[in-house]
This record gives sequence, structure tokens and C-alpha cells, in this order.
Amino acid sequence: MKKPRYSAILVLLTFLALLLVACGTSGSGGTAGTAQPANQAAGDDSAAAGGMIDKLNLGSFGGGSNPQVNYNPFSPNVLIGNYIDEPLMAVNSFACKYEPWLATAYEWKDPQNLQFTIRDGIKWSDGQAFTPDDVVFTLNMLKDHTALDTKGLWQSLESVTAEGNNVLFKFKEPAASLFDRAAAQMIVPKHIWEKEADPVTFVNEKAVGTGPFIPESFNQRQLVLKRNPNYWQADKIKVNQLVFSKAEGGNQVENLKLARGEYDMNAMFVPNIEQAYVKQDPEHNHYWFPAGGAIGLGMNLQKAPFNDVEFRKAMAYAINREEIITKAQFGYVAKASQTGLVLPAQKDWMPSDIQNDGMFPFDQAQATKILEAAGYKKGADGKFMTKEGKPMEFTFLVQSGWTDWIQAAQIIQANLNALGLTVNVQTPTPETVESQRAAGNYDMLFIVHGGACSMYDNYYYHLDSKAPATANYIFHKNPQVDTLIDQLRQKIDVAEQKKAVAELAKYSYEQFPTVPLWYGANWFEYSTKRAQGWPNADNPYAKPTDALLIITHLTPST
Repeated sequence: MKKPRYSAILVLLTFLALLLVACGTSGSGGTAGTAQPANQAAGDDSAAAGGMIDKLNLGSFGGGSNPQVNYNPFSPNVLIGNYIDEPLMAVNSFACKYEPWLATAYEWKDPQNLQFTIRDGIKWSDGQAFTPDDVVFTLNMLKDHTALDTKGLWQSLESVTAEGNNVLFKFKEPAASLFDRAAAQMIVPKHIWEKEADPVTFVNEKAVGTGPFIPESFNQRQLVLKRNPNYWQADKIKVNQLVFSKAEGGNQVENLKLARGEYDMNAMFVPNIEQAYVKQDPEHNHYWFPAGGAIGLGMNLQKAPFNDVEFRKAMAYAINREEIITKAQFGYVAKASQTGLVLPAQKDWMPSDIQNDGMFPFDQAQATKILEAAGYKKGADGKFMTKEGKPMEFTFLVQSGWTDWIQAAQIIQANLNALGLTVNVQTPTPETVESQRAAGNYDMLFIVHGGACSMYDNYYYHLDSKAPATANYIFHKNPQVDTLIDQLRQKIDVAEQKKAVAELAKYSYEQFPTVPLWYGANWFEYSTKRAQGWPNADNPYAKPTDALLIITHLTPST
């Protein structure tokens, strides 16, 4: 099943993005290293002539159920962004290492002042020069139009200014934990965007960017990007076209297309992938599913009984995670810690006094005991009632087409029904789920959080009351937690960061704002019949979501 939460459809969870091992980017200063190209490749059957690949088929594009032309990189309905617009630094989010991109280096002048050195010689795709003024303009545009500031930088920024080839981000207070957001900020051309009265609704049809590709055609079923001849790393781009197709016909159709070799790369859930994909062409078909953030039970904390910590605690015992992993996830993933940390990668951040790494067993007797002690009693029908003696019935929303999530929800439904709760699974369109959760019109659904290179982001997005509603859609509010997250944002010293993370991990373990269930996989299938050189477990130079790093590493198959 296609998982937009790790791809273009859910852009936020793209910054979130989306996620996986702790890293020390919030140090006191430093200069980013030089990107090292790898001798790796991708292509199709007509690739090798002239050392270029004719085209690559890379799965689906964004834009929702009724996609329209939209290349605004700040819009939730953007069709595609990673190949057109670029950030100051490109991240290898597997190793949490940043590589020079539009900026050649960065330095913390002090805990409140972050300086980027902007690269010379870059041109926009229309041939005009890229300058530090474009960076300053982009950031100040986000300040003037807060809907575009999806990373929340201006909650902490005081100013962004240029001096020569340097751009200085001046923060209101120590903000070392915000490096990741500043470095990943997409930059747009001043000479185009300054003419727009409302950049929030601007669809950016001509899509002038610094990236390796520009739009060639779009017809709602297929998006084609073509190579940008003005790209500043043109010698590294060995692909003439990237083709994205709207996923139609459901998961089985997409799985079949993948098995038939219609995609050079895709990111979808495939049941029994060894049989369904690898064995179709054992020499060329491969996959790599590096761990992402935790996928857990998200409860609407604005509603009873979900606003009761004892009810949420019972949920941690009531769900059979192993059954979900085995049956719904085909053993591709691992059980998640209640602390919000991704293990084993973030083991060093785990408080020593939390038992069993914060893992909860499946124990419905214990769940029943907790509910009864909290004042929930069963009626004559064997079903738990509210504390006021009224029947309880909940709806669990799951995105249609996301087959593994639907199966996981059905296991949760069976578990909770067996416990004595009534849970109904509904599967509306992903867009409907998005709108329902943004409006707070739901009981239960899945939530994805954690696993980022920034420990600050790992807790900010789903727990901070100041986080955007598209991220903190469980409506969590706790002033003490907000204070801890803010302390984490300000800390430069890793030891001090660990103190704040320990408190947040303990809070998650004891208060159950969410109930993490399993670590979501970054789905990634690729074929070496027409393409080679994709990142994998043996060469994790990037995660599957690090599009710019991957595309600059690819060369034709030989």
C-alpha cells in the first residue's frame, strides 16, 4: 500500500517526515562537510546511450484525490517538491548527517546566531542567478505569511539578514535544536515570488527552482519532470525524465505493476514481499525498509474517556502489538517503546529508571484491572460503560487503501472489543481522515511521531500545544510539557538535552499521550534491471525519502 505519510501526499509528516537515529546537529558550532558522490546508478532500457538514462518511473505524486497544478513547496497540495526546490543543507536522514547544498557551510556564532555561507555559481532554472537575497526573501516571506511557515521557525526567529555571501539567522534565544529546520528550509526565487500578492494560494505553475528537474507535463494521471539544464550539479544528474503516475485501482493493482517491473522505484506496502516482488526477478528486485517513527494509537484528548490517563494506560496493555507486527506488517517492523524513543537507535537517550525500555506487554487482565480501578464498570452485556453509567462506543478512522493500517486497526478493534469496548473501524479517503482529524472530529486513529534526527522535533510536533494542528492532532496540551520542549530547544550541550529528553520520555511513559505500537517502515522497493545504485542497508548514504541525495548518486546501468 502506498504510504503518503512518508512521501509527497502528507508534506508535513515530510517534516516530519517524517526520522530515525539521534544525532548531534545542535552542537556549539561547526562546518558541514563536503557531499561525496557515490558511483551508483538507475535507469531504464534505453538508458546507456550517451551515459544518460532516458527516464525513471518513481511511483505516485501528491495533490490529493483531485490533483491540480501546484508546485508551491509550502502547500499541503503540492504535486512534487523535492526535485524542483532545494534546501540549504541536504540531510542523510539515516545517519543524521548534513551535506552542503545551497549553502556550503554553517556555523553557530553563538547559541542564538546561526550563519550559513551561500554557494556561488547557482542559477535558477530560468537562468537568473541565485543569491543570498533569495534566502533572506524566502524566510521573511514566511514571517509575513505564517501559513507558509510550516516548520515554525518564526516562533523563535528574530531576523534573517545577509552580509556578503553569508546569511545570518538570529534567534530570540538559544535555539541550537532548530538547526534541522533552518537547514531543511526550501528556498524560492525572489524575482518570481515577490510579484505574488498571496503566496499562500500561489500554485507556482512555472515552478522556477534551483533543483535538478522542472515540470514537463501534467494531466492528473501522470506527472513528468524533465532535467534542468541550468542545474548547478548538472554533471551528477544522469536522468532525462522522472515519471510519476497516479495510483489507481487500489493496492493490488499497484503491487502487480511493481512486480511487472513498471516502476524503477516505489514506496509501498507489499504483503509477503519476497514472494510477491523479489522472486519475480531475484537478480534485480530488491527492497529496504529502514525504521521510521512510531505508529501508535492516537486518541482525541479533547474527549472523554481519552482525557483520562487511566483509560489511556489501559489501552497500552490492551493491544496485541506482536499480532499487528506478524499479521498486518508481515514481520517487517519492531514493537515501539512507550517513551517515544526509536530503539535501538536512540537507546542512549533512554532514562535508566524506565523498565524494559518502556515496552508494554499484551495483558488484557491488567487492562481490565486498570479500567475497573478507575471507575469504569461493565454492564449486563459485558461492555464497559462510562463512569456515569452510559454505553461507550468509539470510531477508529483509517485511510482507505492503506491495507496494512486497516488490518492493524482491525486487530485493535478485536482486542478492544474482547476487552469490553465497542470499536467500529471506518475507512474513508485519506483526505477525509486528514480533514476529520484537523477538525478534531474523531475518536481514535493512527498517529506517527518521533524518529527524527532532531530530538526536539520528536516531541514538539505531537506534544507541544504550539505545534500546528496538522501535527498535534491529538490536541495535547500541558504547560509543563511545553516548558520541557522549550528547554530542549534552547540547549546546546548534549548532556543538557538528554536531561530534557529524559523528562519527556518519562512523561510519555507515565501519561500515555499516545500509545506507540510499532516502528513504521520507510517502504522502499527498487529494481536493478534498469537501475542500480539505490541506497540500501549495505550502503545507507540516504534514506528512501532523501530524494536529492539519491538522484545525484544515480548513473546508468551497465
